[in-house]
Amino acid sequence: MSLLQYEFMQRALLAALLVGMTAPAVGVYLVQRRQAFMGDGIGHVALTGVGLGLLLNGSPVLFAVLTAAAGAIAIELIRERSKVSGDVALSVLFYGGIAGGVMLASQSDSGANLDAYLFGQLTSVSEDDLRVIVVLAVAVLAVTIGLRRPLFTVCQDEEFARVTGLPVRALNLLIAVTAAITVTVAMRVVGLLLVSALMVVPVAIAQQLTRNFALTAAASIGIGVVVSVSGTTLTYYVEAPPGATIVLLAIGLFVVVGIAAAPLNRRRARRAALAAESRTDLDTDGTALGRLPQDDLQVDAAPRPDGGTSASGTMSGTRRAPGAVEKPHVEEEPR
Repeated sequence: MSLLQYEFMQRALLAALLVGMTAPAVGVYLVQRRQAFMGDGIGHVALTGVGLGLLLNGSPVLFAVLTAAAGAIAIELIRERSKVSGDVALSVLFYGGIAGGVMLASQSDSGANLDAYLFGQLTSVSEDDLRVIVVLAVAVLAVTIGLRRPLFTVCQDEEFARVTGLPVRALNLLIAVTAAITVTVAMRVVGLLLVSALMVVPVAIAQQLTRNFALTAAASIGIGVVVSVSGTTLTYYVEAPPGATIVLLAIGLFVVVGIAAAPLNRRRARRAALAAESRTDLDTDGTALGRLPQDDLQVDAAPRPDGGTSASGTMSGTRRAPGAVEKPHVEEEPR
C-alpha cells in the first residue's frame, strides 16, 4: 500500500491500532458498570491538564495523564462516599474541566491550539508521542486482560465481590485510573471530545452479537481495531478529520449490526422468556429447588425491552461453615 511508504502514516496507523485496542478494553467495564459517559468527564478533566502543561511549558500529555487520573479518582470517591450521585459529580467535573483547560491555555505564551487535543491530530503523532502511547497502551491492556475476572466481578456485583474477599475499592480505583490513562492515550487519535465514543460504541456493537462477557470484550477490541485502522486509512485518500471519521464509521457499523441482529435478539428474548416461565412453573411445583447448586452464583440472561439481554445474579444455598465463605463460580454474561 502506498500510504505505508510515509513515516507519518506508519506512526498514525500504529497509534490508531493501539487506541482501537485499549479504548474498548476499558470501555467494556464502564458499560458493565453503567458508566458509559465516564470517559467524557475524564476527557474534560484531562483538558485542564493540557492547559496546565501549556501554561508551565511542560508536556501536555504528562500533565493530562496526571490530571485525568486525579479526576478519575475523585469521581470514584465521590460516587462511593457522597450522597451526591455519580452523574452529578461527572457533570461538575465535566464543565469545570473544560473551563479550566480553556482558561489555562489562554494564559499561556505558547499560542497552541486546543483543537488538536479536543478533536485529535493523528497525522502529527511524533516518535516521542508514539513511544508514550505504546507504553501506556501495554499497561492498560495488561490490567484489563490480566485482571479480567476480578474486574468483571466488581463491575457485576460489588456486594458479592466484598463477600468473596476482593479489594473492591482498589479495583474500582484501578478501573478509574485505567480509564483516565486510556483517555490520554486516545487524545491525539480521536480527541478528548470523541474518545468516549470509541470506548462505548464498539462495546455496544459486540453486545448485539455475543452474550458471554469474555467474547464481548474480545469482539469489542476487534471492532475497535477495525474502525480505527479503517478510518485512518480512509483519511489518507479523503480529506477528512481522522477522529470524526473513526467515530462515524463505528456509529455506522452499530446501525448496520443493529438492523442485522434484530431478528436474532428477538429469538433470544423469546427463548429466555420461555426458559424463565418454565423455571417459574417448576419452582411452583417444588421440584426445581432441589436441583439448584449449593453455594453457587448463577448469572442468568433476562430479556430487555430492546430485545437484548441483561445479567442478574442470584446466590442460593445456606450450607456454609460458620465464618467461612466459599468463592462461587461466576459465569460471565454482559448486562
